Amino acid sequence: MEIRTSFCPRCGASTEGEGLCGRCRLAGTQWIECDSRAVHTYCPSCGAQKRGQVWTDSEQVRDEIGPSLALSAVHLHHEVRRPEFQVTIRDISSNRSSADVEVSGFLFGEPVREVCTVELVWQKEQCTRCNRIAGSYYEGVVQVRATGRKLTERELREAERIANETETAHQSEGDRLSYISDLQVTRDGLDIVVGSQSIGLGITQAIATRLGGRYSTHPKLVGEKAGRPIYRVTYLVRLHPYLRGDVIRVQGSDLEVVSVEGHHLRAVDLLSGRTRTVRESEEKRLIGHRSGAVDALVAYIDRGMLGLLEPESGRTLEVPRPEWLNVEAGDQVRVLRDGDRLLVLG
Repeated sequence: MEIRTSFCPRCGASTEGEGLCGRCRLAGTQWIECDSRAVHTYCPSCGAQKRGQVWTDSEQVRDEIGPSLALSAVHLHHEVRRPEFQVTIRDISSNRSSADVEVSGFLFGEPVREVCTVELVWQKEQCTRCNRIAGSYYEGVVQVRATGRKLTERELREAERIANETETAHQSEGDRLSYISDLQVTRDGLDIVVGSQSIGLGITQAIATRLGGRYSTHPKLVGEKAGRPIYRVTYLVRLHPYLRGDVIRVQGSDLEVVSVEGHHLRAVDLLSGRTRTVRESEEKRLIGHRSGAVDALVAYIDRGMLGLLEPESGRTLEVPRPEWLNVEAGDQVRVLRDGDRLLVLG
């Protein structure tokens, strides 16, 4: 068997291959470079981080950011193997820190180790979103109103919740300029001031769909930037005039509204118990709301009729017995007055 031994032409040490040995190759190679400083730019108002020209929301604190910031200043030779890092940071001032980065590994089969010091600069800069909010910049207003009535407390709370959910969804998708800068209950309803037309339309569509109603948009030209027109949009959401629990009369039938779905109502016939859809175009008359019902005593039941003791006068009134109602004489039922009539709600 033939044995071949290679020698390093520089130091004469034996090598596994031809050319310089690992130690001599290492001696002529700069395996590590460290930048003297690394800058972290953040927004003092919201904590967002700036990378290049892009702002990103972040919940990291300085102690969590420091090690990775220091390592970003360290650049290793591409052939360094099994690198290990140890970072020690000490604060110098409110906006300066000093990081000692100890790096070890192997290059050309030889162990390497180096310690470098990096100055960490904590630079404050107001992000685009906070700058816009501070400057009262907005691109639209969502106005939530009810047709022919005031918004209920439940509708106000639900509209606010929908708006906040929409803002969270937009920003979680990276749309930081889709923010709510103001949300105010007014005499007429709810006004939501938004930072972008994207979130304005999103809030508008969500409220109209989930609370029942229609919406319209009213753009207004407010200026020009880089030759392009700038519009500010008012989004008007008109909620349905009727609410869940309203009792209405439609084409000779008495109905209780159970849900509002866009331009339609879902209602239960108080006599048959069947559910039906009431179109917006159908003529309606509001009788009252379930919350205004009172108790009445069932005096007798006779051939599909109920004899009810009227709560106020004590006299007996006969009303049709609802098909769905399981009741006996002596029971109490909830009734709503409509002129001379009593409507049985259950």
